[in-house]
Amino acid sequence: MDWYIMQIMLWLIASLVSFYFSLGNARVWTSISIGFFLVLFAEVLPSALPFLPGTDISHVEAMGYIVGTIAILVMSHGFQEYYIFSRTLEFEGSKTFVYLGVLGVIAGSVAFLLINPAPTATTLRIIRIVGLTNWVFLSLINIDLIRKIYLHIKDTPIGKGFVAFIVVFASIFLWKGSELYLEVYDLVNLADSYPFRYQLSLIVSNLGNLAASISVGATFLYLARAMR
Repeated sequence: MDWYIMQIMLWLIASLVSFYFSLGNARVWTSISIGFFLVLFAEVLPSALPFLPGTDISHVEAMGYIVGTIAILVMSHGFQEYYIFSRTLEFEGSKTFVYLGVLGVIAGSVAFLLINPAPTATTLRIIRIVGLTNWVFLSLINIDLIRKIYLHIKDTPIGKGFVAFIVVFASIFLWKGSELYLEVYDLVNLADSYPFRYQLSLIVSNLGNLAASISVGATFLYLARAMR
């Protein structure tokens, strides 16, 4: 099976499971689930299916990178909320507010792109590097935050689910970290000069992507079963 088709199938399953999970559980899970749901559309489909209509338009490409950044920010916000919830058993807001808030941020980003000049290749590269940097550093922060949540709920039925989330973000760190390395040193265009570094980064990126998609789907399925 083609590598990219496998990525799409696994992330499709992971995204649908996470979205379904957001509908059927408490408000505190909504941001986390929605963040993983956005990964399919912002991160996986554009890179795996570059021939889709519109993907060659600079505004569409820029929007994909921006929505990817929104995804990791929403996830991180969700884990911060869960950390507060696990310590105080208190949280504010509603599920509807989260859905509308994410849609509002996406709409605002579209408006920002439309009122500015069409993104050039340099602009797109900068937006992509900013997005990847957010993924890399917030993955590390989330790992530490999830570890602290686990210490508070390790004796509950869903405690092991947070250990699985650590595996998820460790995989994402490898996936996005490798892509950031490729972008910062422009190794895609220098592959002939540095073939080993390019190939190794590509392999780590693909394996991290694969491990992340599998672990995301498995984690939400485990949590859904544990919370019945």
